[in-house]
Amino acid sequence: MKEFKFKINGQEYAAVVEEQETEVKVTLNGKTYNVEVEQEENHSEPSIVKSASTKSASSVAGATVKITAPLPGNITKILASKGQKVKKGDVIMTMEAMKMENNITAEADCTISNIVAEVGQSVNQGDILVEVVTEGAPAAPQAAPKAAAPAKPAAPKPAAPKPAASAAGGKAVNAPLPGTITSVNVEVGQAVKKGDVLVVMEAMKMANDITSEWDGTVSAVNVQQGASVNVGDALVVIS
Repeated sequence: MKEFKFKINGQEYAAVVEEQETEVKVTLNGKTYNVEVEQEENHSEPSIVKSASTKSASSVAGATVKITAPLPGNITKILASKGQKVKKGDVIMTMEAMKMENNITAEADCTISNIVAEVGQSVNQGDILVEVVTEGAPAAPQAAPKAAAPAKPAAPKPAAPKPAASAAGGKAVNAPLPGTITSVNVEVGQAVKKGDVLVVMEAMKMANDITSEWDGTVSAVNVQQGASVNVGDALVVIS
């Protein structure tokens, strides 16, 4: 059983999806629907989640789960050690990919059984980074499974407002890839340093810190929390 929360045009929805052999039972805001699902010959798909793990093992307490790299990059930090117990959402390691720092997090309470990757190592998508042993029935993954698609209650999140024109002499910090703004950490008139986190965006199912490349003052903030952005959209202008 998997639980999801989303918002359509400002209205919040809560959905519970229970997979069965030939259908999916979807409960949306307390009302249950039986959705027939067409079976596919190959159900495998790349694991691209905050902490990608094996689906079959994640449903069993005490199972070994492999956390894999969601995309190519370099390991920059390892924040956990072998034998350490971690909670759901704890950052196990960080990796730099597409010029952004990405957190690799635990999807459930677990114990680190083996750390495969090393600091400075280059990894490809799907490479095993960490092996963990689950300690209980983990929470449902945030990524919607392919079987939940027939319910189709979700609609695209609100589009980001058109970027405002940069102030004279200002430099725009642009979105490196499509995503959704989850946090805005600065406001107009605020002084920032190179490396300061301006906004946080979710892209490719990972939280990514968007930092300033220069010292200066924020002259424009073109996005707000929950906005969807495309590659090249101006997020913040630094003067």
